[in-house]
Amino acid sequence: MAPKSSLSPGSPEWARELGAGVRQKRKLLGLTQAQLADLAQCGPDFLYDLERGKPSIRLDKLMPVLEVLGLRLKLEARNPAAIDVEAQ
Repeated sequence: MAPKSSLSPGSPEWARELGAGVRQKRKLLGLTQAQLADLAQCGPDFLYDLERGKPSIRLDKLMPVLEVLGLRLKLEARNPAAIDVEAQ
């Protein structure tokens, strides 16, 4: 998968990295887009868009794809010191 980077929220680069990671894992498992779409119960057009970095993909369709591939999303703070858990 692509190395960690600092991506700005308005940049479509995050979507390209996500798509590249999905495509890499799919190919590593020897699956075609059609096979993955069938296993994840989504349309092949969705996978096409996902792998090409479309930034407006639907989370409810993404999660089953990641599940089939054995991947997960991880939420982490860019700057953990910026999070103030004591803030009111």
